[in-house]
Amino acid sequence: QVQLVESGGGLVQPGGSLRLSCAASGIILDYYAIGWFRQAPGKEREGVSSISNSDGRKWYADSVKGRFTISRDNAKNTVYLQMNSLKPEDTAVYYCAAVLSWTVVKTVDEYSYWGQGTQVTVSS
Repeated sequence: QVQLVESGGGLVQPGGSLRLSCAASGIILDYYAIGWFRQAPGKEREGVSSISNSDGRKWYADSVKGRFTISRDNAKNTVYLQMNSLKPEDTAVYYCAAVLSWTVVKTVDEYSYWGQGTQVTVSS
């Protein structure tokens, strides 16, 4: 049974940082592209970042470029999203997702497995 479990969310002040983790079980992340998505109330789920399984190629949405960093530790079967300089508009539920792919994958519909999400709230 495949499980993706996100952790690391919470309440942070504007300008602060959080590191999200996505721990996988039931699959070997070496073979999977991983994506981070977010969904704010009343909005559609949107892609934030993705990392390929092979050459470590990364993609970032324009809204987070320069502030967020995606990384993976295949030995721990875990992917991370380091979020710096957080803004109130980053407030959302953050999800990680996995799909068998050699390259980055940006769209919701292409992913096979999803975590349950972790809440990130940026507020003073």
